[in-house]
Amino acid sequence: MSTDLPSRSLIVRDALRDAGVAGEIVVLPDAASTAALAAAALGVEVGAIANSLVFWSDGEPLLVMTSGAHRVDTVRLAERLVRGEIRRASVDQVRTATGQAIGGVAPTGHPAPLTTVVDEDLARYARIWAAGGTPHTVFPLTFDELVRLTGGTVLAVV
Repeated sequence: MSTDLPSRSLIVRDALRDAGVAGEIVVLPDAASTAALAAAALGVEVGAIANSLVFWSDGEPLLVMTSGAHRVDTVRLAERLVRGEIRRASVDQVRTATGQAIGGVAPTGHPAPLTTVVDEDLARYARIWAAGGTPHTVFPLTFDELVRLTGGTVLAVV
């Protein structure tokens, strides 16, 4: 694992430091653009990967930090949030909302704060891993740090 960080990851690193999150961003030798790839690269359970999924709902982006072991049930989530339809954001919508590419979206370091939901199941893990702004970068944090960092609402997403 390398220590040279891409520019997008430097933005995330600075946001982590500003929020008091101690986890350091690491650069993986291969892209880890899926939870399964990230888990394999890190030697952890896929459920300990905090996937950053960007959806579109009620005219705005919605970031869902979900366990890598889950698929988000957008119908149930919309009901829980009392929102209209929740659908996957387009590649362009993800890039505009986060400044990051699909497969590397971090929970922080975005041009503006995003409405965020944090999967309650991530609380099962003492340490979780999230993308660091690119498909090659990740960082560790706790569930409580993720909730504080994102200002997210903790909910079941399945």
